[in-house]
Amino acid sequence: MSLNISRMQGRHCNLNTLSRPDGSALYSQGKTTIVAGVYGPTECKNTKILIDKAHIEMHYRPKSGLPTVGDRLHEAILKNICETSLLSVLYPRTSIVIVVQEMQSGGELIASAVNACCLALLDSGIDMKFLVAGISCCMDKDGNLYVDPTTTQMSKAAASFIFVFDSFEGSIVASHTTGIFTIANYTEALKLCKESSASVFDYYRQIMKKKLAVYK
Repeated sequence: MSLNISRMQGRHCNLNTLSRPDGSALYSQGKTTIVAGVYGPTECKNTKILIDKAHIEMHYRPKSGLPTVGDRLHEAILKNICETSLLSVLYPRTSIVIVVQEMQSGGELIASAVNACCLALLDSGIDMKFLVAGISCCMDKDGNLYVDPTTTQMSKAAASFIFVFDSFEGSIVASHTTGIFTIANYTEALKLCKESSASVFDYYRQIMKKKLAVYK
């Protein structure tokens, strides 16, 4: 059953869009669209078995062509975030596989992929320590900051920031920056992104309320 969730601040999500994964999400934010699927906990290969927790496997697939070095970086960032947020100790000797497919990039790719993964994990029912929200921000040459930037804004950016926050205290789970900026620029970008993350967590709550309402 595919669950249509209404738009909120440029966001749109369909849960359970794929038939094979145990949880999936089609997530759009602005002009960026990501599909994420979660498989597991499932049987793990002997060479990857961990006796005290689940083995987390992440696959990031670009819109077209073979994965590049940049795509492998995205894959590593997403894997680290999912490993941190999942309660993997409940699933020893198993494997949890997350597949992320880029459909369209509109300037906030990694942040959207983080949110798509979180929604797919929620749909799968796998236990998590906390939810995560990814927010992107860029700074132009004049020092102006833009949260959830467009492709045009990103192309003219002197620096870009990606922050991932947890749902408990809004603490930073991960951050990734590019370009040249000052400590003051970083602090201001962090503040703006943290404020924006609240709307993402509110959006998650709306999605899960609609999902639970369907199954009542």
